[in-house]
Amino acid sequence: MFMLMLLVSCVREQPQIIIITATNPAQPANPITTTEIVIVAPTMIPQQTIVLSPVPEQPLSNPTPNATPPPANIPTTHTVQSGDTLSGIAAFYGVTVDAIISVNEVLDPNVLSIGQVINLPDVPDVYTPNFKILPDSRLVRAPGSANFGIAAFIAQQPGYIRTVTDEVDVRIENGATLPTTETAAQVVNRVALEYSVDPRLLLALLEFRAGWLSNPAPRDDLLLRPLVSEATAPSADGLYKQLSWAANELNRGYYAYKYRGLATVTFADGSSALLNPELNPASVAVQYLLSLDGTSSVIWQSEVSVIGLYSTYVQYFGDPFRDAIDPIVPNNLQQPPLTLPFESGVQWLYTGGPHGGWGSGSAWASLDFAPDEDRLEGILCYTAASWLTAVAPGRIARADDGVVILDLDNDGDESTGWTILYLHLAADDMAQAGLQVNTGDRIGRPSCAGGFSSATHVHIARRFNGEWLPADCQDCLPAYQVPPFVLGNWTTIGLDGQYYQGFMQNGQTQIQAEQGRQTTINRISG
Repeated sequence: MFMLMLLVSCVREQPQIIIITATNPAQPANPITTTEIVIVAPTMIPQQTIVLSPVPEQPLSNPTPNATPPPANIPTTHTVQSGDTLSGIAAFYGVTVDAIISVNEVLDPNVLSIGQVINLPDVPDVYTPNFKILPDSRLVRAPGSANFGIAAFIAQQPGYIRTVTDEVDVRIENGATLPTTETAAQVVNRVALEYSVDPRLLLALLEFRAGWLSNPAPRDDLLLRPLVSEATAPSADGLYKQLSWAANELNRGYYAYKYRGLATVTFADGSSALLNPELNPASVAVQYLLSLDGTSSVIWQSEVSVIGLYSTYVQYFGDPFRDAIDPIVPNNLQQPPLTLPFESGVQWLYTGGPHGGWGSGSAWASLDFAPDEDRLEGILCYTAASWLTAVAPGRIARADDGVVILDLDNDGDESTGWTILYLHLAADDMAQAGLQVNTGDRIGRPSCAGGFSSATHVHIARRFNGEWLPADCQDCLPAYQVPPFVLGNWTTIGLDGQYYQGFMQNGQTQIQAEQGRQTTINRISG
């Protein structure tokens, strides 16, 4: 169970902290009406001054306009495919489940049949605002993000965030979880790394929604749930789950717009709007996130304007478009040669086609492979005997909690260049951070450690400059094409709109993603 608590077992005298700002941070949930906040501390302790940027009355910069994509091609119906759920269909089209139910007279949301035709809500006739809130490289944990000192920044704030801890469940090799108490800085860093989302955006959201940076005593209802209500995310108590929800939904808006055709946002009153074609994906993602959790269209219009989240971000972190990396992923990107992630001559099972890199919201960047080896009856989570190997030469940038990051540009920074994520590796025999490896070197063995896993396997994904890359991009918009995920001579082929489904093809040979061990259609050898 996640817990959020104050550190009261040991109290340390703190320096006096004064915030100087032109106005208060935008829309704190428990507003403080003075322009200076002073926390009185014992004498003889040095005073610390934090200077926030003035609230902007207009954007600080004029980002380069995006190339206008083709008009949104929004269908009027959806034909149910294997693996579909009503919530997944709603998320794919950027509408609510209730909106779909309202236009289907006879529809059981809990029972869908393959081939069933579902009506979709009418296409809206209004566009969202064209105001750009953030560049893409301030949503994605992109080049430069690693230079931001999360712990040092939080230590300077007078608000509630300085004293918060949370209990994070870390999954181990046998599928069990171990509760680990982490500070707010550790939680923010963990979520930023897992979802590959810039930590400054996460911190700005905590201030914008709950006043956690500026206010030492937020409202009681914002202590466990600073970002999303129980009605929207029933199991998201605590800072880690709140930030994970936000990061996942930011990713959903970002990657669904770039790679899966997201075209609308829908509000609590049932109204909707087409996403403005002048926006960049990060601004779309923020618009999408802020439309969730019962937000009315009137409030939302303010939140996505210059006086909304943008204002809070500028106060704490300055002009987000200054020194932005644009684009994060170049149009002519080519994947370097990668081998299969296991030893030559050893048979494995292709158990999962394209699905989320981390969480359900990110690009469908990942593939799953399970070792084809004997195991004890009824034991699904165990440390395998089979080895995972480096798919290319590089340096291990990170190795902990079931994760190994292989950095192909050798700078040790997983937010730059090509990186490969391996997930669910056992702690024993795991390659250590900083190790230089060659193609085919052993880096660990699969288990159920890290993330979520119900059976031993490896989850492998690609990123470039911190951005998750779809394993198959056949249906991506022309402006956002990326090369397919190729391992050895095996090319990934996904199935349109079907999570975990698809094929890998090597010449005339094709295998199919299938979780079963009693079939031959998913067998693959290094």
